[in-house]
Amino acid sequence: MSDPNNPNIQDRTTPQWGLYQRENFLKLNEGKTAPFNTDPTKLEQKARETLSLGGWYYASSNAGLSTTHLANRQAFYRHRIVPNQLVDTNHRDTTTEIFGHRVSAPIGFAPIGINKIYHPSAELAVAKVAGELNLPYCLSTAGSSPIEKVGEANGEGNPRFYQLYMPHDDELTVSLLTRAWKSGFDACMLTTDTWQLGWRHDDVANSNYAFYRGMGADLGLSDPVFQKRCREEGIDVEKDAVAASVKWIDSVWHGRAWSWEKIPWLVKTWKEISGGRPFVIKGIQSVADAKKCVEYGVDGIVVSNHAGRQVDGAIASLDALENIVGAVGEQLYIMYDSGVRGASDVAKALALGAKFVFIGRLWIWGLSIMGEEGVRHVMKSLLADFDILMAVGGFNSVEDFDKSILGMCAAWQGVVWPEAHIVAESYPKSYTLIPDRVL
Repeated sequence: MSDPNNPNIQDRTTPQWGLYQRENFLKLNEGKTAPFNTDPTKLEQKARETLSLGGWYYASSNAGLSTTHLANRQAFYRHRIVPNQLVDTNHRDTTTEIFGHRVSAPIGFAPIGINKIYHPSAELAVAKVAGELNLPYCLSTAGSSPIEKVGEANGEGNPRFYQLYMPHDDELTVSLLTRAWKSGFDACMLTTDTWQLGWRHDDVANSNYAFYRGMGADLGLSDPVFQKRCREEGIDVEKDAVAASVKWIDSVWHGRAWSWEKIPWLVKTWKEISGGRPFVIKGIQSVADAKKCVEYGVDGIVVSNHAGRQVDGAIASLDALENIVGAVGEQLYIMYDSGVRGASDVAKALALGAKFVFIGRLWIWGLSIMGEEGVRHVMKSLLADFDILMAVGGFNSVEDFDKSILGMCAAWQGVVWPEAHIVAESYPKSYTLIPDRVL
């Protein structure tokens, strides 16, 4: 176990996150155990037992037949870490830098909307934990808490970024970005793959959409420009939450796409509001689009397929990452999300060229199970997992993760890959799931 008296701890520049393992092993001496099992499969099942049916469907649904979600996990399964032995990792450093912020690890909280359907504490609990752990927090425009309250919960000086779904109302866009900047969100992250929700069978079949029930639109309903738009249409935000919420989400999603022509205006507007802070595009999957980002002066990209929730049958985000890094890796700050389920996945994304990795569903399951404490347990466990992986794998810094530490797993025909059961319910019973394909 990690020794809390190890003299090397005093020399490390980051906490020895691995001590969280020891802490949980010792709990039984006090008649306790860990809050819950953080194995992704068991974590997901526990969340399913805890959530309302609507909350479960919205959190778990993917586009179409879930084949993009499956591809994401298969891509991680194909790549394997090659450990190094007899490396002195006693002084390992898990930290990295993102947009001028020195943070605890190359791990951040991906932007996820309507947290209120998972737990009453919503985004406030998540932002608070992110601040405690010095991990970047991203607030979604579809968030269910006002921007200002989330900023306060995250804490003074902690790294936080605002993820924008851009309305077709420039005054409203400026208002959202201004609120974000004044609340300490110092990077803008435009998501470009969600002009409309992907076709998610369970959500559609159950009319499962919180915004259309008048729930979860607090971020928008607290905006002065949006309030003005509601008054212009005779909608009382206080008395008719359903009409106001429908108008809000229809303003930022639902069938009206933007093109590259709008990007210069948005970049210029954000830079003017923020004094030149970074502008990022999230949702990039092709080399051509990555090159467009360079051309349009974007500071960074998140290689993401929205965890398989938007385009069914799409390329695995990890495969897209490798292609994109090869083409523009020296010209953009490249980040990654989609399908990450543990520390080894983080390491693989870093090895393939990402400088930073965002986590989504893991902390959503934790929030669903136990609110703030659930998020804290999931993320401290992930940090411990990452710290221990570095210790036993022979890695002293984030920079040690490059292509040289990866091997490839053969596609064994007829062998069911370990996580097949997670997505098996998405397929007819006649389908057989194997490492590289669905037959």
